[in-house]
Amino acid sequence: MKKNTLINAVLHNSRSRQAILLTVDVAAYAFVSVLYWLLSSIGTSNIRAFWVNTAIHFALLFLFRTVLRVYKNVWRYANTVAYIKMLVSDGMASVLTVCVTYCLSFAVEGIYIGVWRALSVGALTAIITLSSRFCYSALYKMRKNVQNDTEREPVAIVGAGRLGTYLVGDLKNNPNSRYKPVFFVDTDSLKIDYHVVGLKVYDPETAEKMIVKCGVKTVIIAITHNDGDRISKLYMRYSGLGCKVKICEGLSVSEGGNEKPRIREFAIEDLLFRKSININNEGALSFYCGKVVLVTGGGGSIGSEICRKIARCKPQKLIIFDIYENNAYDIQQELIRQYGRDLDLAVEIGSVRDSERLDLLFKTHRPDIVFHAAAHKHVPLMENSAAEAIKNNCLGTYNTANAAEKYGVEKFILISTDKAVNPTNIMGASKRMCEMIVQSRTDSNTTFAAVRFGNVLGSNGSVIPLFKRQIAEGGPVTITDKRIIRYFMTISEAAELVLESGAMAKRGELFVLDMGKPIKIYDLAVEMIKMSGFVPNKDIMIKEIGLRPGEKLYEELLIKSEELTKTENDLIFIETDTPFTREQIEEKIGVLTSAMLSGESCEDRCMAVRNAMLEVVPTYKSSEDVNRRAEESEEMKLALTNSK
Repeated sequence: MKKNTLINAVLHNSRSRQAILLTVDVAAYAFVSVLYWLLSSIGTSNIRAFWVNTAIHFALLFLFRTVLRVYKNVWRYANTVAYIKMLVSDGMASVLTVCVTYCLSFAVEGIYIGVWRALSVGALTAIITLSSRFCYSALYKMRKNVQNDTEREPVAIVGAGRLGTYLVGDLKNNPNSRYKPVFFVDTDSLKIDYHVVGLKVYDPETAEKMIVKCGVKTVIIAITHNDGDRISKLYMRYSGLGCKVKICEGLSVSEGGNEKPRIREFAIEDLLFRKSININNEGALSFYCGKVVLVTGGGGSIGSEICRKIARCKPQKLIIFDIYENNAYDIQQELIRQYGRDLDLAVEIGSVRDSERLDLLFKTHRPDIVFHAAAHKHVPLMENSAAEAIKNNCLGTYNTANAAEKYGVEKFILISTDKAVNPTNIMGASKRMCEMIVQSRTDSNTTFAAVRFGNVLGSNGSVIPLFKRQIAEGGPVTITDKRIIRYFMTISEAAELVLESGAMAKRGELFVLDMGKPIKIYDLAVEMIKMSGFVPNKDIMIKEIGLRPGEKLYEELLIKSEELTKTENDLIFIETDTPFTREQIEEKIGVLTSAMLSGESCEDRCMAVRNAMLEVVPTYKSSEDVNRRAEESEEMKLALTNSK
């Protein structure tokens, strides 16, 4: 035991390790030189020249190794760069030895031996030196793996491609890794039953048996293409076997220059994620370059993500406008940390309700592009504060649109919601009114457009953060109705949609996104509980609390109208309904404003606003009427099919 402790102490001391390596290298060089002298006719005929030449070569060899910091490498973790440094230092020493001895030969006759001696001795020394490093590294890794194998957790790697092989190499060679890869899972017939980087590849059916046989409790998905449906199916398959599922996202460059795979926990977003919309064309990217861009509600979930993506497009200036100073401060500090002085950033505090504040804002900054994300969005809260929805959403949009026209804004993009489709609540109806305001301005010099999308994962007030909190507190997880369904997208995807739609907007378009398949909120709760390591309705209960005022069981498909037109992006469509005129919109604003100021109590005012909204938004319906017919809807039938 004491002997092993002493050896480990010596090996982990950098000076001791360098001294040992230097001793090995000196011995190797001496051995090669003596061997060459014994086997070479030159060595016996001119001993003086041979040993002078050897001394010069020896001095230059270790000088270059010192200069290139060869002995500063930790060889058990050495990469290709370290080995290349060794070869470069030895090659330069050999070449310079030939040059030096050639120059000295004019002063000392017979000292120059030639290129062959320097290259042969240098090459053989390099081979022995590199071999010692390879052997040391291999023995160290073998020793560590043997020591750690009993402590490591066996894992199966799904995907025997480039990413999977990198992952296996990293897990095998990293002594601090907690995982021991035992086999691959792949569907490629050319790989099945063969070995890749030392691991056998099984087809999915055989792999299920091997998972039980090898005691695998964790499966890591290592596939490079972004296929949401496939990832969801893989998760369902292996989590159903009782395995914890993780994802290898890709490769990142470490400090030493090596590519390292990144492993992370499986997130609920991975189950709902589909191929995201990316701004991958130069036209969309360059559109925002050099522009002055204003984002109202820039501190919110969607607004702040729009700001992040706009900042990457190198705008002339980015203005964040928000009533809530804490959120505005957070995104301001984030962008300052990331871009510093490279981004001209202004943060203004104020409300879109205040037309004078907006006038000053537009007059000061003269924006080219406006993304209007400021809005009240919580359905139950707006049912009880209907007048506030009118002030902030409808009048706020009206005020901002007026300021945009007055100061010659190039484009105005409204952020809308799927709840504006045949709305059953004040929030959805108010957002539909906002769309109508924007669509009425087709005669303007400013291009107005609106973008509709569904629920955003992880946004403030969304269901996923609520479920996470409830699970962390031990439950119960509350849902309003087991039948309720919703469409989801990521925050990044929503922002990408907005930016790409903004770039292609021409005149009054209403852009909508193909949201994919609907998700049952009950299924979402079940999967989140399982991903947290609990058993649904046993460890964590799921409690049904009833629909809230104005809430409907399903949000309607955005992509089902024959009036839709395709765009360059397969997931973005344009709904081309007949817009209201400016005069009609002015009348509707007057009706809403009068209702907002009427009533002797909060309840009376809410009722007045609700009646006014029924008058001005033709598609506004009662949630009770819609929910009674919900089971017959295409959306509910599709969600039931997906759930099965």
